[in-house]
Amino acid sequence: MQRIEDYAPIGDLHTVALVGRDGSIDWLCLPRFDSPACFAALLADEEAGMWRIAPAGAGSCTRRRYRGDSLILETEWDTPDGTLRLIDTMPVRDREADVVRIVEGVSGRVPVRMEMRLRFDYGHIVPWVKRHGREISAIAGPDAVWLDTAAPLQGQDLATVAEFEVEAGQRVPFVLTHHLSHQPAPARRDPEHLLAQTEKFWEEWIGQLHYDGGWKEAVRRSLVTLKALTYAPTGGIVAAATTSLPEQLGGPRNWDYRFCWLRDATFTLQALLGTGFVKEAGAWRDWLLRAVAGDPADLQIMYGIDGTRRLTEYEVGWLPGFERSGPVRIGNDAAGQFQLDVWGEVLDGLHVAREAGLTGVTEAWDLQKALLDYLEGHWRDEDNSLWEVRGPTRHFVHSKVMAWAGLDRAVQAVERFGLDGPGTRWKGLRDEIHAEVCERGYDPARRTFTQFYGSRGLDAALLLIPQLGFLPWDDDRVVGTVDAVRRELVEDGFVLRYRPDADGGVDGLPGGEGAFLACSFWLADALHGTKREQEAVALFERLLSLRNDVGILAEEYDPRRRRHLGNTPQAFSHVGLVNTARLLSGTRPAQAAAT
Repeated sequence: MQRIEDYAPIGDLHTVALVGRDGSIDWLCLPRFDSPACFAALLADEEAGMWRIAPAGAGSCTRRRYRGDSLILETEWDTPDGTLRLIDTMPVRDREADVVRIVEGVSGRVPVRMEMRLRFDYGHIVPWVKRHGREISAIAGPDAVWLDTAAPLQGQDLATVAEFEVEAGQRVPFVLTHHLSHQPAPARRDPEHLLAQTEKFWEEWIGQLHYDGGWKEAVRRSLVTLKALTYAPTGGIVAAATTSLPEQLGGPRNWDYRFCWLRDATFTLQALLGTGFVKEAGAWRDWLLRAVAGDPADLQIMYGIDGTRRLTEYEVGWLPGFERSGPVRIGNDAAGQFQLDVWGEVLDGLHVAREAGLTGVTEAWDLQKALLDYLEGHWRDEDNSLWEVRGPTRHFVHSKVMAWAGLDRAVQAVERFGLDGPGTRWKGLRDEIHAEVCERGYDPARRTFTQFYGSRGLDAALLLIPQLGFLPWDDDRVVGTVDAVRRELVEDGFVLRYRPDADGGVDGLPGGEGAFLACSFWLADALHGTKREQEAVALFERLLSLRNDVGILAEEYDPRRRRHLGNTPQAFSHVGLVNTARLLSGTRPAQAAAT
């Protein structure tokens, strides 16, 4: 059984495949991130769909790496018969989705086994397979997959297998192409041309990078990963490529992350704009504006990659889940929750875009004013918090701070950018929220802000109070909150989002979860902001050490088992890495408190 950190992504800016250290693709949704998986062994076993190529009888690889700053994965095995290399990539799409796998002999003569089990609809449907000369087709309902190779294919136990030998210098390619079943067979593709084309794309893309700070290799890999999680047709960036990888092994905290979260907007824009990727930032901003257009009362916390609003959640009963961590969920009911912070998140994100000079933000000012009108009337409401708790609604402190931030950015739009609006009224309301949060959301006996009004618990999002400009870094209440988070929410140096059992069980779910990596990057930022530079750098470098062998981070980390947890690769984790590297490198000053 592969661990979460044993997987490496390849992708084509429409979807992502996860390749294990054993050479098996155990997760792939076609043709989009949010489509049903045709390889779903990640959440069950090989009968749910997989595609493995490796030396016969071999297990995990000897080593692997990405080719330069690309998503071309090279996996190598040293065997008694010689060394074998497997080259995996998904060419940036110009029509159908392709997966290119090239077996290359490095030395000796190595026996190879290829086994592919296609199972559409998350492992539920065994397709109808037919041979067409050197190609095979697999069809079920609307989906069709074609496999083209010179390797000797044969059917075996509802799988397609090939056994052959590869000697030094020999290359045996496989090209898998997805298309709609009612269409004619796709044209045959040249795998070597596709490989060269893909390498050229990534070389040209990373060439746009403008970054002079430290930890360059980690920053570059994180930016490539963020690009891989981008849905090119719309500019939306999914939170992760997977669904239902557990936040606690054996527990029920298993969610579908193949959607776009508004909470990520500001952080993502900062990461992209701060490293020179203005085109990607503009596309993400445009996705944001399209998604939130309409009645401000209907604003959701997340949307589909094309802006879809209806993300109905259901359970897939035939998949037992990763290491039997069920249920496996498709869709996400949290899309229907009321989370007050998202109005502030959108307004803050558009403020960042406006400061950077992205066109189109000022033109959307009428939409922003409508969001502000709604925020004015509802900032006093209880909500489910940015963490989408499924327990009772509360007056979450971070949500109120984000309401403050939304109004603060509106005041700045009027005063700094000359846009029209009731700046005096917004300023008065901003000050009212600030006073209430400081009175009802702060515990003077413990010198810390709390998770919600009257709570004894803490929330890692409180670390964002000074980043948002709500209070300055040197304010005693900020320093006390940072110290309280370190004292009460840190395990083995890494930060939990909150204690699920605090205040009688804040999120309405049993069990716990691992340390949330994005929050741990926030702590590094906070240590920097409170003049504890050495501790900030030490924590950041510990976080870098959690990356897997090819530089990938999941959502969470289990300090006890020393394993990745949650969906992967996780955009929020990689955004946090980029922004903290920029901050600690001196390329992004800590934001001063607003006046």
